[in-house]
Amino acid sequence: MSARVIHVCNIGKRYQIGQRERYQSLRDAIMKTVAAPLRWSKRLIEKATLGDGSTAQTIWALRDVNFDVKAGEVVGVVGRNGAGKSTLLKVLSRITEPTEGRIELHGRVGSLLEVGTGFHPELTGRENIYLNGAILGMSKAEITRKFDEIVAFAEVERFLDTVVKHYSSGMYMRLAFGVAAHLDPDILLVDEVLAVGDMSFQKKCLGKMEQVAKTGRTVLLVSHNMGAIRGLCQRALMIEAGQLVADGPPDEVINKYLGASGEAGFDLSNGQASADPLVFTKVLLRNRQGETTTEFKPGDSLTVEIHFHAHERIEQPHFWIGILSQYGPLLSASQLFDGHRPDHVEGSGRIRCTFHSLPLVPQTYTLRIGARAANGATPIVPTQEAGFFSVSGRMRDFGLLSENADSLAWESAPVLIPYTWHMPDGLEIKVHAFTRSGTTS
Repeated sequence: MSARVIHVCNIGKRYQIGQRERYQSLRDAIMKTVAAPLRWSKRLIEKATLGDGSTAQTIWALRDVNFDVKAGEVVGVVGRNGAGKSTLLKVLSRITEPTEGRIELHGRVGSLLEVGTGFHPELTGRENIYLNGAILGMSKAEITRKFDEIVAFAEVERFLDTVVKHYSSGMYMRLAFGVAAHLDPDILLVDEVLAVGDMSFQKKCLGKMEQVAKTGRTVLLVSHNMGAIRGLCQRALMIEAGQLVADGPPDEVINKYLGASGEAGFDLSNGQASADPLVFTKVLLRNRQGETTTEFKPGDSLTVEIHFHAHERIEQPHFWIGILSQYGPLLSASQLFDGHRPDHVEGSGRIRCTFHSLPLVPQTYTLRIGARAANGATPIVPTQEAGFFSVSGRMRDFGLLSENADSLAWESAPVLIPYTWHMPDGLEIKVHAFTRSGTTS
């Protein structure tokens, strides 16, 4: 039986609205220790007078969170923006202190929370590798030993002696992740860093995470990429409004997070504020026969049916649908780029988009949807996760690849993806677009 390496007991983190959390000096730490008995008494009085300690000026980012992680487990953390996921990792990383509760960590901890923290724009790439490595807890000897591997991973050999302020944002992020990814901790805490760089580099990052997971290290991964959570993790946690509401196999937790309910589709009614002018209420995925399903074969057609409710008349909204693989954005269908959109929407309705004969390799894909105003710049509904589906089977069995080409990723070259928008008024708009990495043309 694996030993427990992370123990989280009744953790709570309360913030004062409008107040910044300041860094502590050695003097602060000593005074805090001396004042501990008085602080304990004050908390008892607060609890007696205020109940849970909440006021109009405070917010609980985390409350009563309990879980254990065993050595070698890879655990995904999912939840909507603002749910408390990043706060949880910051508490575990000792970046911020919990307001209440207890944490036990057994082993060296490495954190990939904000890639690039500690880089100095006036230093060269070479100098920043040593600086950033030291900040992340690596010794000089360890950095020197891994230096060539870090540089090769980041693909910045030619620019090592150039100051990083002249780097592109992609080069900067690749180098930063290259350093962070070569930590050698017992426990690795990762917060949405798999979305850095272009698609090929994201794929490399995911491969590095898979490699770390296979070495028996313990990993806690926060990500909005459900494909990555399902592909990498043996277990998942769901945080909602600062509380742990699900803990179990990734499929079950992701189903709960996305509101999946079998043939009823993905329920999105609780994911948006009712005050928004338009809300998405449900998403259905249909195969070529019109059946609702989340299981597809290579070459199947996929119809995404979005149900919505407009609280007011909205003129010429632009709807957007995106499909993500484990490695990042894969393709999209956007009425903004296609130049076709409903004349207006009002009340309850639905809009559908059918992707025809998708040459998708077997894996899990995440669906994202959004809507913008007629000007194309103002979001009506922010982009959000809306479901997922799986593709299984060998591509060569469907005449899509040669006998020995199953391992090829089709996104390595542009693919002609025809798709059709089915408008609320019954009009159908067919689009034939070269689509790759979330772009249309």
